[in-house]
Amino acid sequence: MNPVTDAADGNESPLLLIVDDDQAYCSALAKAMGRRGFQTIAGHDPESALALAARHEPEYVVLDLNLEGKSGLNLIEPLLECSPGARIVVLTGYASIPTAVGAIKLGALEYLIKPVEAGDIVKALTADHWEIPPIATDERMTVQRVEWEYIQRILRENGGNITATARSLKMHRRTLQRKLAKHAPAV
Repeated sequence: MNPVTDAADGNESPLLLIVDDDQAYCSALAKAMGRRGFQTIAGHDPESALALAARHEPEYVVLDLNLEGKSGLNLIEPLLECSPGARIVVLTGYASIPTAVGAIKLGALEYLIKPVEAGDIVKALTADHWEIPPIATDERMTVQRVEWEYIQRILRENGGNITATARSLKMHRRTLQRKLAKHAPAV
């Protein structure tokens, strides 16, 4: 793989460093990201990734969490030292809350679980901010409403079959029928 694709033709595309020890995946991702307007370089181990980051100062980095048995999280801070403005997205096939939190605390923008679409990676890399809608405390559902909605969801999953729904809910069929005969409770 050419260390920097599209660089020779003077293309002003943003530079993306892909750090992944799976060379086939890395190559496929590089092609997909190239079709989305990125120049790509690839490092398959921590040392080559840091050398590439120091030499090219990429604007974007896609970093695998597991690099030959070593944690990719250890690369986040050194990558940001080499390229302070880099936007880093961590990819993993072994997701956990502690590693997700650790990645974000160390400076990654996002933590995505493989398999992931190239379009989702682009969105994560280029998103300016995330809007988290506030939870209105006065609009919480009642326990009865939560139960009603859960029963309705299980009923839909069972194609409207009351016997199968009752079995899924570990509830007597007649009890379920009585609950369904009532009107939906207020929110």
